[in-house]
Amino acid sequence: MPVDPQPQAVLSPLTESAVFLTLTVADGGEQTVRDLLPEVAGIVRSVGFRLPDEGLTCIVGIGSDLWDRTFDGPRPAGLHPFREVVGGRHHAPSTPGDLFLHVRALRLYPCFELARLVRDRLGAAVDVIDEVHGFRYFDRRDLLGFVDGTENPTGDDAAAAVLIGAEDPDFAGGSYVMTQKYLHDLGAWQAQSVEAREHAVGRRMLDDVELDEQTQPSDSHVALTQIVEEDGTEREILRDNMPFGSIARGEYGTYFIGYAADPDVPERMLTRMFVGEPVGNTDRLLEVSTAVTGNLFFVPSTAMLDDPPPARTAAAAAEPAPARSAGDLGIGALRGAR
Repeated sequence: MPVDPQPQAVLSPLTESAVFLTLTVADGGEQTVRDLLPEVAGIVRSVGFRLPDEGLTCIVGIGSDLWDRTFDGPRPAGLHPFREVVGGRHHAPSTPGDLFLHVRALRLYPCFELARLVRDRLGAAVDVIDEVHGFRYFDRRDLLGFVDGTENPTGDDAAAAVLIGAEDPDFAGGSYVMTQKYLHDLGAWQAQSVEAREHAVGRRMLDDVELDEQTQPSDSHVALTQIVEEDGTEREILRDNMPFGSIARGEYGTYFIGYAADPDVPERMLTRMFVGEPVGNTDRLLEVSTAVTGNLFFVPSTAMLDDPPPARTAAAAAEPAPARSAGDLGIGALRGAR
């Protein structure tokens, strides 16, 4: 099926507000989801047309298991369940999630209205298992007090990092998105000196300047999330992280969301963070930040949303699902899970 390479709004500028919805799809609900996909653009217009200055967008992601249950034909080459990462001291869990909505706007209420309309359209076919309302904090900082997203690629570099191309032509214009919800121990974090916090992140807190090579610890977040190939090529992702929190529940966190043309890139980052590079040299931020969710989704192009792949036939649905790979990334214990 020909695919227009026009992507969903993955390259849109960072916004002030967002709603992140992770849903599971009940057995028998696959066709309801497939029928929704061509309607998403119209639902966005129905809300956004009345609020032209909000920059309202909705990105839809589809999980590995739901893809196999819903569609016939080729599947995205890099699509698989989120790979749990188990290190000696830290753990990145894999949690349920079939369908993902990333709704963005200047203010929260258009995001809420759009998410509500999509959820209502899906009815009993889905359950919402995680809902996060993100907000932009002071100076684009996270709740740890540091600017987040400084090293995001821009322009052509962003498109190259995020969009699938000729390497998987049936899915050109698509992307992958990895999501994780991190909860922070703000008390423990704020008890540290500013210098200790800067060494954990790898940047100066006030002016956001990256620490120089002589000062940069090998276990800082910056050092461990840099992926450089042997030929010197740096592999990048596009982050749209947002703070979130609940004063009533005492929860303060960062919603990590990273778009990439190849999920291997953020997976390698997680391995370096949670297992260590070398093994045991883990990300200092994990001393105060705990990952509580983990998902990977394929983000189709706009043309594929408008004209989804053929529905899985009854005969194909009756066949046993293919065995899933354990997904060894080379370091640590990694297990695929839905």
